[in-house]
Amino acid sequence: MKRYLLIIVALNSILISCKKDLVQVPLTTKTADNFYSNEAELEEAVKGVYATLQFTGNYNTGLPAIGELPGEDAYDETPANDNGYYGQLDDINVISQNGIVQDNWADSYSGIQRANIVLNRITDIVYKDNNTKNSRIGEMKFIRALYYFNLVRIFGDVPLVTTEISNPLLSFGQTRTAKAEVYKQIEADLNDAINLLPIRNAGNKMRVVKTAAQTLLGKVKLTQKNYAAAEVLLMSVESSGSHSLLPDVATVFPISNELNDEIIFSVQFASGLNSNSEGTDAYRMFNPTGRVVGNMTGTKGHGVLKSSFYNLYEATDKRKNVYVGAIASGIGYNNKIAVPTTVVTDAASDWIVLRYADVILMLAEIENELGKNTQALTYLNLIRQRAGLTAFSGTDKAIIFNEIDLQRRKELVWEGHRWFDLLRQDRVKTVLGVTDLNKLLLPLPASQIAADPSLKQNPGY
Repeated sequence: MKRYLLIIVALNSILISCKKDLVQVPLTTKTADNFYSNEAELEEAVKGVYATLQFTGNYNTGLPAIGELPGEDAYDETPANDNGYYGQLDDINVISQNGIVQDNWADSYSGIQRANIVLNRITDIVYKDNNTKNSRIGEMKFIRALYYFNLVRIFGDVPLVTTEISNPLLSFGQTRTAKAEVYKQIEADLNDAINLLPIRNAGNKMRVVKTAAQTLLGKVKLTQKNYAAAEVLLMSVESSGSHSLLPDVATVFPISNELNDEIIFSVQFASGLNSNSEGTDAYRMFNPTGRVVGNMTGTKGHGVLKSSFYNLYEATDKRKNVYVGAIASGIGYNNKIAVPTTVVTDAASDWIVLRYADVILMLAEIENELGKNTQALTYLNLIRQRAGLTAFSGTDKAIIFNEIDLQRRKELVWEGHRWFDLLRQDRVKTVLGVTDLNKLLLPLPASQIAADPSLKQNPGY
């Protein structure tokens, strides 16, 4: 039985190594009970938590697909392939046996369990530098909060587990926790992280830093429509001096410029390492089947862009053919993921989770909601002007919102935001025509409910 694939995947072991000074796919196995006796061993455990972000159900392909395919701009070119899993997301008609859903649930809870292990053990470990120890606690709380934020937006009420589980048998019967309680834990973790994490510097760009926790908590507050609180948090990021919009859009995503000042937090990938297993599969999964670059073929077409969306970019828009491209048939594609140089499953591009352009656009939306249209236009036009577009003007709240929304689509395309934007704005019905509101949440994996019937399925599934 695999139910504690749910929460217990990493119970008695944690798999670790390092990549870009952080993590690779795990290479070694060590037993938790006989490990974690000193700083060096706990540092390996921390790397193991970061490693879960690269898992298939998380920021390799699962979360990007969940965040983009249900939206109006992306679609699955080959919906019947790969068991129809991606096509179901595209159609907003997902079944509980969907492998993407199962991977996301299991991989998220694997990350949560690993974070819980570190948080449970670190108190008794002596660190040479207590600031480093505090930073690690903040990093683990951020990652746990990130996982729960994704889970609660995807599934609604979910089991809330914040302690290390050493006996899987004790975990059966764990029911779903009310969404409001999960949000309280998310906010508590992020507030702790803000207080514990360092500011960004040349040596910690690969890790979670204070502005990442502020940005994520700002997004959490925005999702809950607490605009005033979100404004304070995101303005703190703006005034931190740690981040800026790069002047040239062509410099934001290249592998040669990863971890630049516009990137607040990213999940790191690299190609050509560990038998070509350290890259992301996003290029293969989300590019048109007809796209051929050099000798690189084998793309699956599970996440392409409508030609009508590609054509939304004006000829003068500098993001056209930089952020997005199109093949001869007119099908568009995300150009933010670099073409692999080894094998098609091994792209080197990091997956960007939080970016300063998103902060600016969230602030534009917040100021507009608070009736501060002048400030909203100031933020909006930072994005437009960098893209080579003229300044936008007006006083009508709805018109300004529509332009902010359009720029979010064009600026943040295929970064995993669109579906969650529509959800938090209560616009799934008006934009996508979805009338069955049960479909706003995905089903809990059938395998988890079969293993532990105390988990109740979402309505409509």
